[in-house]
Amino acid sequence: MSLLGDHESPEDEISNGNDCQRVDQYGFKQPDDLNHESCEEMMTEYLTMLSRRSVKWSRLLKENTKVEKNLKVKRYVRKGVPNEYRALIWMAASGAQQHLQMNHGYYHSLLKARHDHHLEQTIRTDLHRTFPDNIHFHDSSQLCLQTALFNVLLAYGHHNKDVGYCQGMNFIAGYLLIITKDEEKSFWLMDALLGRILPDYYTPAMLGLKTDQEVLGELVKVKVPAVWQAMTRHNVMWTLVVSRWFLCLYIDILPMETVLRIWDCLFYEGSKILFRVALTLIRHHQNLIQQAKNLPDICERFKQITRGEFVEDCHAFIQNIFTEPGSLSMATITKLRETCRDRIQAQESGC
Repeated sequence: MSLLGDHESPEDEISNGNDCQRVDQYGFKQPDDLNHESCEEMMTEYLTMLSRRSVKWSRLLKENTKVEKNLKVKRYVRKGVPNEYRALIWMAASGAQQHLQMNHGYYHSLLKARHDHHLEQTIRTDLHRTFPDNIHFHDSSQLCLQTALFNVLLAYGHHNKDVGYCQGMNFIAGYLLIITKDEEKSFWLMDALLGRILPDYYTPAMLGLKTDQEVLGELVKVKVPAVWQAMTRHNVMWTLVVSRWFLCLYIDILPMETVLRIWDCLFYEGSKILFRVALTLIRHHQNLIQQAKNLPDICERFKQITRGEFVEDCHAFIQNIFTEPGSLSMATITKLRETCRDRIQAQESGC
């Protein structure tokens, strides 16, 4: 169910009475105090690089009718997927395309089925809170995505009754719709993320999310011990500083272009990418964090490290996440998850 024609894209400026405000290519309004010259210079360099990558991606996809996982494609993904190929690569790499083809008509059958009234109302409550700074989510927009967002969330809530709807899912679905411009593809990408890549993140107990926060703590203890000591000294729980990082997959935490580059790798390589990003932010700013005087100070510094040129230069940042944290295997994460999950379950059961 395609929503926007391929030729559609936001204008550079939108008119509102006598006011004129810039929007980016995804429809987000840019702050008035933004240094447009600096941003445009950075984006010009980045887009030049992406245009070169686009030529290479075009050749690769012509040579291979099916996107397969191999070292060459992995290298291409890490260097950036041009926006015109993102939906295709995300769908193929995550297995979402295969699930869509195997379940033809399933998404539409969910929308036609009898709906849970409480689920509907819960979703509707969050619709107007979803990207109020994006023109595509305004009621007045010619290309309003609010109905599509409602449909995707409602269908997913009925598809995965263990999850239903949880705050944060609206932003993930919104990003998927902005990129794919297609309800059904967004639904199956949600299924890949919430059902396979990040299981138990959004269930009522949120055991997957709690576990991964503790796993990050264990990784920091080994890889950035000075920060672990500061967290212990001030008695700061990891959930206070990183729960939104993982729950929202860095949406509204890092700049959009950086988030999309992270998602390129997330769909291709899986959940260990979330740890690589977190470790890079923490390790790069360890001196700033360890100088914190108390708990509120640490929380403020964790907000500071998600802003600035280090994260705005998305290409350099993605290169950093594969070098700064050092080696990080899925086997290591799996083993830590087992240990942390058992510990959390024991604590919650009062053992």
